[in-house]
Amino acid sequence: MNHRDTKTQRDLSLYPKYESYKDSGVEWLGEIPEEWSIKPGLVALSENKRSNKGMKEDTVLSLSYGKIIIKPKEKLVGLVPESFETYQIVHPEDIIIRCTDLQNDQTSLRTGHSDNTGIITSAYLNLNVKDGFNSRFIHYYLHSLDTSKALYKLGSGLRQNLSFLDFKRLPILEVDQSEQRLIVDFLDQKTAQIDQAVAIKEKQIALLKERKQILIQNAVTQGLNPNAPMKDSGIDWIGQIPQHWGVKPSRYIFRVVNRRDRKGSEIKYSVTQLRGLVPTEEMLENSTQAVSFDSFQLCHENDMVLNKYKAHLGVFWRAPARGIITNNYTVFAPQKGVVTKFFEHLYHTPVYQDIFRTIVYGVTEGMMPLYTNDFYDMNSVVPPEDEQIEIVEHIETQSQKIDQAIALQQQQIDKLKEYKTTLINSAVTGKIKVEA
Repeated sequence: MNHRDTKTQRDLSLYPKYESYKDSGVEWLGEIPEEWSIKPGLVALSENKRSNKGMKEDTVLSLSYGKIIIKPKEKLVGLVPESFETYQIVHPEDIIIRCTDLQNDQTSLRTGHSDNTGIITSAYLNLNVKDGFNSRFIHYYLHSLDTSKALYKLGSGLRQNLSFLDFKRLPILEVDQSEQRLIVDFLDQKTAQIDQAVAIKEKQIALLKERKQILIQNAVTQGLNPNAPMKDSGIDWIGQIPQHWGVKPSRYIFRVVNRRDRKGSEIKYSVTQLRGLVPTEEMLENSTQAVSFDSFQLCHENDMVLNKYKAHLGVFWRAPARGIITNNYTVFAPQKGVVTKFFEHLYHTPVYQDIFRTIVYGVTEGMMPLYTNDFYDMNSVVPPEDEQIEIVEHIETQSQKIDQAIALQQQQIDKLKEYKTTLINSAVTGKIKVEA
């Protein structure tokens, strides 16, 4: 971790505190500074209800990751209303709340502060902040209640939604206006620094992933010896390959199998786009588990399993052990001299995903099947078996190093985000004192 990270994540205990505190009387607020007071939300908030009938505004806004953003015109397709006259008008300093689906979605950020004039779905609650209260201070306060999940306690029982009535009764902190501005300026500066640090690390992760992708593609299409004599592969997009490598139609590399000789104790697999074959019991959501496995087919260790509707996305995976999968997938058995893991890496490359896109049928994403005969006719590069093994080992060794670097960056991002959440909560509830 560099100096900037260490400085950004300075311990909150280093910040000063107020001279004296008192019990707020609100369980999730705890103690607040002696000079602060609690007021009901109706003192600070009113509900905006501005109709866009007649299309007074046409700039479409969206609540995204806790920010109110202008929605790009190219994204105004798909599930959009016939007319934006049903939307509500938003002004700068309005606070937007997504009040629906509280029980099922407790991860999305539900609050946002608008800096623009525009329109947004009327399904959202639009709050006006009254005189005497700083809209950004109230926004930070509501954001804190959102991230700490205190917002979810406003309703009662199994209620799925909130309404303005809940916010009228919400305990709001009344703080001197000059102090509100001081806290807002402090948080604007600190959160911007944290966001910048996060953005840098996210860019580093993107570069590491790109490096990993290039490493794999170079290894499976050009080999590990940079001095090897080369020849033209004859395959579009591949270009030159080592002279001693072969090029074969895939029918001579894999053959479709449909085995039914099950013993009843096999692992039940689900096929995922990112993780490959995963035991169904390990899946986070098992709502679509089959009642009967009688129609499932058998796969052996080192078989290649294909989701034929997602070949262009690289959904080719080596079976790690004997198991069963649904008939929705195609199972290929490797032929002699074939290291399945090598071809898994090969078919995951952007080069081969482009090749698959040219031979699949269909116009709808997710409904573009790769038929077996088309796969059979497709040419694949084939190194000698011992070189396939060497390349796979090289990829796994180098990928592990890159994955560790990515995990470290992600860990630091998580800590930065956690610190940001804690800093906002501490400042707007008076747990730390912001000084000029």
